[in-house]
Amino acid sequence: MTVTPPVISALDLAAALDAGDDVVVLEVRRDRHTLPVGVHLPTADDGPAGHVPGAHLVDFAQLVGPRTETSGNSPLPEAAQVRELVRRWGIHDSSVIVVYSPDHPSTASRVWWVLRWAGLRDVRYLDGGLSAWLAAGRQLGDLRPVGGGGTAQVRPGSLPTLDAASAAALARDGHLLDARGSGAYAGAGDDAAGGHIPGAHSLPGIDNLRDGYLADADILRELYAPYLTGAPIGSYCGGGVAATLDVLALSTIGVSAALYPGSWSQWTTDPSRPIATGALPG
Repeated sequence: MTVTPPVISALDLAAALDAGDDVVVLEVRRDRHTLPVGVHLPTADDGPAGHVPGAHLVDFAQLVGPRTETSGNSPLPEAAQVRELVRRWGIHDSSVIVVYSPDHPSTASRVWWVLRWAGLRDVRYLDGGLSAWLAAGRQLGDLRPVGGGGTAQVRPGSLPTLDAASAAALARDGHLLDARGSGAYAGAGDDAAGGHIPGAHSLPGIDNLRDGYLADADILRELYAPYLTGAPIGSYCGGGVAATLDVLALSTIGVSAALYPGSWSQWTTDPSRPIATGALPG
């Protein structure tokens, strides 16, 4: 069985677009006013004007479900949300969907993950994003596509997920990775929400990157070596975004990992759930 690669290079994307293949490109941006406390993204003035030609402009919030008091920051979208977006963006079962973000790689990897979770067949993360496109000698566009008429089937639940109970169990019986920075993991400084799920190991999502690109397979295998024991692996972060970089990186070396979409922002909605602090799993 052919395994769909999770990542595409700028050169391969350019070749597919030049050939007229059924490619749908999504440029994902986040609204700075809705970011969690402590998260800072570059402004529009920090990068070049324009986008990969033909890319749809996507608001990150379009792929976030309704929030509740216990949902965490970025709950999964409802099936109807994804179906409407598939129709709007003109995605078919035969389409190759390519996702990138000028904001942060994890913004793109989260949308890559959500679309794969929703059952879309061929979703790729553009390695290096817009910088890689420009480095390949390609031009930027200033027009957005009309889209519409997408017919792809949506099948939510197509990737493994964790809830609070299964995340706690995985931290005991497998490998649960915390993709936040080491300070948040340890509960350092004046961060009242700091700490981690007991038993979880720190592996920041940013560690998967080298100069904006995913690290090569040998580096990733070395990075994840302590957790490649055959036991199940899962990842979480503050709101279920940065952790998708762990899931993406592992998928490039043939390892499946579950995501805890609610992550720390959901874990901490229940004061009875335990919190470990310090640099060790606890």
